[in-house]
Amino acid sequence: MMESHKVVFYPVGNGDTSQVVLDNGRRILFDFCHKDKAEDASTPEIDLKKRLRDELREVKRDDFDVVAFTHADKDHIQGCTDFFWLQHANKYQGDGRIKIKELWVPAAMLIEEACMDEQSEEFVILRQEARHRLLEGKDILVFSKPPRLMEWLVPKLKERGEAPTARDHLFVDAGTLVPGFSLDKDQVEFFCHSPFIAHCDGEDVIRNSAALVFNVRLRAGTSRYDYLEVGDAAWEDLEDIVRTTKTHKNDDRLEWDIFNIPHHCSYLALSDEKGDKETVPQPEVKELLLCGKQDAYIVSCSKPVPDERAAYEQTQPPHIQARKAYERYLKEVGGRKFLVTMEEPNSTKPEPIVFEVTSGGVSWKRSTSVGAAAIITSVPPRAG
Repeated sequence: MMESHKVVFYPVGNGDTSQVVLDNGRRILFDFCHKDKAEDASTPEIDLKKRLRDELREVKRDDFDVVAFTHADKDHIQGCTDFFWLQHANKYQGDGRIKIKELWVPAAMLIEEACMDEQSEEFVILRQEARHRLLEGKDILVFSKPPRLMEWLVPKLKERGEAPTARDHLFVDAGTLVPGFSLDKDQVEFFCHSPFIAHCDGEDVIRNSAALVFNVRLRAGTSRYDYLEVGDAAWEDLEDIVRTTKTHKNDDRLEWDIFNIPHHCSYLALSDEKGDKETVPQPEVKELLLCGKQDAYIVSCSKPVPDERAAYEQTQPPHIQARKAYERYLKEVGGRKFLVTMEEPNSTKPEPIVFEVTSGGVSWKRSTSVGAAAIITSVPPRAG
């Protein structure tokens, strides 16, 4: 039977939640942003908690194989500590909470400092969960291994009578494949682009720079497709990724059929200058944009990005100038469409953007739930 994977983006406003659903049933969730107001049916944002529970119930599951938090900003973790079963404390268990078989986090999440007034904040609770799993030595992968983290970890391991290297198998470096998945077994592999050690070992950790960035390579039949999953990287971070990837001759890991662009279509992912009508990307960011393949898609996890006069003066993302730039380069590579999560099929009641990945290509579908039959299908993939 022909393999069929799905990549799904949820309309949560200026926030990120996406999911890769593999042909073999394994589910990888990237980020989680649930806003309480979304539980009111009159608001356009999706009730993410209900949606994900319903999708899992359809396939008789109460867990995800992987939940990856790209970084600890609120728009990537909001509501997660009320939704997920956390191992480190009983108060975060039971009551229909969804389990996480394996947690993926950047090293920065474990070494962030927090004052007493922040102890109830969700990023602190996630930090506690990640530290607990790392000390227990299971159900977690940590991306990057900066000295600051080891300064915390090694004494803890010594207290447990364990060697300083006892958790080395749980760390993943930039420029390597994530263990636990393979093209042969799962028809997917995750290549870690970021974070670098330098991103998460300074005096002040900058979450966006230290965020997870992946090339997700999917195989269907004899064909392979690439999904670029990016946290809220700034243009400087993307240039670091391009330079480093090329230096190590991993150029193919910059290619993309689907590009989840950073930071809700902010111009700062392209350049430090927004531009009057259109953002001009920095050279190596432009190079990344030109790595798009024919029939590719760009997805902006954001509020609507209207092309109207007032939008050109908007301070906060999304920025119409950035959209113009993305659309320009998408057209140049022969891509299909720039999609905005809060615009499809309309801005009043948006639905998840669902891509189906088969040997025939990447096709955009609109469906009522992940795994349900599509009710509207995009133009089928071109041959070749």
